[in-house]
Amino acid sequence: MTIWYGGDYNPEQWPRPVWDEDVRLMNRAGVSLATVGVFSWARLEPRPGEYDFDWLDEVLDLLHAAGVRVDLATATASPPPWLALRHPETLPVTEDGVRLAVGSRQQYCPSSPVYRERARELVTRIVERYADHPALELWHVNNEYGCHVSHCYCEVSAAAFRAWLQQRYGSIDELNRVWGTAFWSQRYDSFDEVQPPRTAPTFRNPTQLLDFDRFSNDELLACFRSEVAVIRERSTLPVTTNFMGFFKPLDYWAWAQEVDVVSDDTYPDPADPLSTPYAAMVHDLMRSLGGGAPWLLMEQATSAVNWRPRNAVKAPGQMRAWSYRAVARGADGILFFQWRQSAVGSEKFHSGLVPHSGTDTRVWREVEQLGRELAALSALDGDAAIVGTLVPARVAIALDWTSWWAIEQPGSPAEVSYLRTIFAWHSVITSLGLAVDFVQAEAELSAYSLVLVPVHFTLTDPQGANLAAFADAGGTLVTGFGTGITDENLHVHLGGYLGDALRRVLGIWIEEFAPPAGADLEATGAGEAPPVPLKGEVLGGAADGHVWAEFVRVTDADTLATFTDGALAGWPAVTRRASGSGSAWYVATLPEPSALRQLVEQLVADAGIEVPAPVATGEQVEVVRRGGAVFVINHGADEAEVLVDGVDVLTGGAASGLRLPSQGVAIVVGSSSGEAAGG
Repeated sequence: MTIWYGGDYNPEQWPRPVWDEDVRLMNRAGVSLATVGVFSWARLEPRPGEYDFDWLDEVLDLLHAAGVRVDLATATASPPPWLALRHPETLPVTEDGVRLAVGSRQQYCPSSPVYRERARELVTRIVERYADHPALELWHVNNEYGCHVSHCYCEVSAAAFRAWLQQRYGSIDELNRVWGTAFWSQRYDSFDEVQPPRTAPTFRNPTQLLDFDRFSNDELLACFRSEVAVIRERSTLPVTTNFMGFFKPLDYWAWAQEVDVVSDDTYPDPADPLSTPYAAMVHDLMRSLGGGAPWLLMEQATSAVNWRPRNAVKAPGQMRAWSYRAVARGADGILFFQWRQSAVGSEKFHSGLVPHSGTDTRVWREVEQLGRELAALSALDGDAAIVGTLVPARVAIALDWTSWWAIEQPGSPAEVSYLRTIFAWHSVITSLGLAVDFVQAEAELSAYSLVLVPVHFTLTDPQGANLAAFADAGGTLVTGFGTGITDENLHVHLGGYLGDALRRVLGIWIEEFAPPAGADLEATGAGEAPPVPLKGEVLGGAADGHVWAEFVRVTDADTLATFTDGALAGWPAVTRRASGSGSAWYVATLPEPSALRQLVEQLVADAGIEVPAPVATGEQVEVVRRGGAVFVINHGADEAEVLVDGVDVLTGGAASGLRLPSQGVAIVVGSSSGEAAGG
């Protein structure tokens, strides 16, 4: 077993003599896995039905001779220009009716039968030729599905949408019922009348929008499945496609069921002070999507990217530190885009393992160092083993793409960032040194002591019942604002929102929303809504709430914090109800960070979870336990000191008292410290 190391390799961009230097440098850097062919369709099929595989044969043979394994792509992510010339209907259309052109990438309509047919034919040729190649380790299907075109509004997509709706609802009467088309005279007499939710005079039908999100996700997933079916006919090797962290258009819970290995592309901004905890959250999601199994960091940058307004470089050592953050949180592969920094094209200023300036560079020296260290870590066994090990967690956050799509639609009670709310909870929990998994609300939850459910806008009856049963069985359930407002079809849960099961287990109901806002905010340009004052010992005293607030009616719960100003003065802000052998909490706003930390400490104690003792000094030190190792990563500007006994496997020396510079890393084994996982 090994921690894979390498990245995207695009030899078609370079003259043939460079290839020999590539494999020599790959060996020098310790590269063990190369992703090949991601954007090579036009090279592999220069004209319809004419294929050229000779160059790819040579590339795979060179890599195999050098001992580098291959993650072979299906090359379908960017169709060649000839496809659009012969079949312009394959080009995608925006909701404003603009047909997108060639000259970039991902210029295809996911519903296009022509695109799917041509893609399947290409994949068939690739699989037939390379399924038994000795270099092959993994199949890489397409690339970053939906990154640029997640929704297509063309006539081909419209017909596919109608077919999808007919399959989902069976009859136009059922569609009218679910969509609530009695509102605004939107009733349909046949499926032929239904169109995609293109640009309209004002608010569009909310359930139509939600169904188009579902449809668009399903169409891209159907493209993926179509290619995978071709691969499965001829090969038993694992299949993956690269996810993109918290990517709103695609429901990765559904996608994760279709891949053999979860892989992800992660590009935190070095200039953003929140990039470290946010990337940690992304890594926790990838681990969770695979049910805790190891995953692959398929893409990251060695230094700067090329697509931000300002492209900050990574500080010395930061690439290494961020790579170890991924390993700590369950990754068994550290890969990059791309191997050799391009000399031409739109991404020529995106950093690579081999920079424009060559090997006498800071980046290359860090690349070599990381390669040596990952190879050494791969060799560890017994209690010190890292490859294949798990990250234990007793805390989970319920994550729901349908709620994400719904809460951020126009016409919602307030502007709410679903992701920022999730991030607020996650970052506070991990700051206590605790690991966090993400779960679906309907999943088996018995492995967890504390489950948080923030902004779960669309709640089904089975989901509500499952969450309530978790509390009844002894768990600590925390329900955040904006939860259970509608069912999965955006029909409001009448009688106090939340749904029957949550109303019972929480011992409350919601009378009215009161998000912090003012009628004149937009007119005056006053900016963000003012905070809502609240107080309670569980919050550390007086505090501010943000984003949301509600008039909460208590029926069978204890009020632990209240709002203190305006119309909400005296109304509950935080409640708790004993439920069976567990408890159910409700939080009607988003407390400011310090108050949220105080609250989370109370919740953790209520769940019987012990906060681990400090493992190192410093405020920006990330500590994560994986298997038998404790990862200590210093993301701060100041030096940090390791406080636990054991051996640092990176240096072979004693860990206790080890001083880590900024971006320094220690991986401690043989430590007697308690559970430590988080940031």
